[in-house]
Amino acid sequence: MSRWRNDRGAAATSQPTAQSQPLAPGPVAAPAVAPASDQRPAALARMLAAQTRAELRLTLRRGESVLVTLIIPCVLLVFFMSLPRAPLPEAATIDFLLSGTLALAVMAAGLPNLGIATAYERGDGVLKRLGATPLPRAGLIVAKLLAVGVIELVQVLILVGIAALAYGWRPTGAPELALLALLLGTAAFAGLGLLMAGTLRPEATLAGANGLFLALLLLGGLFVPLDVLPPWMAAFGSLLPAAALAQALRAALHPTPELPVLAWGVLLAWGLLAPAAAALTFRWE
Repeated sequence: MSRWRNDRGAAATSQPTAQSQPLAPGPVAAPAVAPASDQRPAALARMLAAQTRAELRLTLRRGESVLVTLIIPCVLLVFFMSLPRAPLPEAATIDFLLSGTLALAVMAAGLPNLGIATAYERGDGVLKRLGATPLPRAGLIVAKLLAVGVIELVQVLILVGIAALAYGWRPTGAPELALLALLLGTAAFAGLGLLMAGTLRPEATLAGANGLFLALLLLGGLFVPLDVLPPWMAAFGSLLPAAALAQALRAALHPTPELPVLAWGVLLAWGLLAPAAAALTFRWE
């Protein structure tokens, strides 16, 4: 054993080490580093995901947001389905009321929920401080919209579950058109909420968003058909995004899907103009 050790040691000492060998002339290869262009999208995606989770946690901590976005739509659906059908047979069907309740849920998530919360964040200087973080300001708005989308997904699952389990509703028609209507409605009401939050004081946004929410609830044909309202009121209500969204959903989910031109035109106009106006007038402080 000692002889083997001595031989190994002699062999080891007889061979030059790597440190004693001269380095070959030439450029030294730098360690491989991912290009900044490859790192930036991944980092932005992580920041968006983190900010979206933060927005969702804040929403769930606000009791009034949970009440408006999740509880009130479910209560109204069950309440109107429990009324007698005699006065308004059409308005007492689950097909009519589910579409109106879905429109209400989208309106609640985008207008009072997003608008009021953003207005107070702006008034308290939170948006200004967040604007100094690595997340771009546009990314902050995108995170807020993604949080609204997650809330709406939960709303749709709950409302559709209640309609299917309690009232035997089954999906018909063209679900892809209904999804498009929901996306346009989200853009319209989120745009209105951000428009108010970015231009008005927090107290004014609080009053204006709640007042507009109530007006759209009454004039939007969500739970009562527009044709039972006075003609001038029905004509005015048909130009509002709530009525357009509800009518587009009812037509899309009908067993024989239809494409009401006026409703889709009004919904498309609100879905494009409201976010554009918010982007042009939004003030961060």
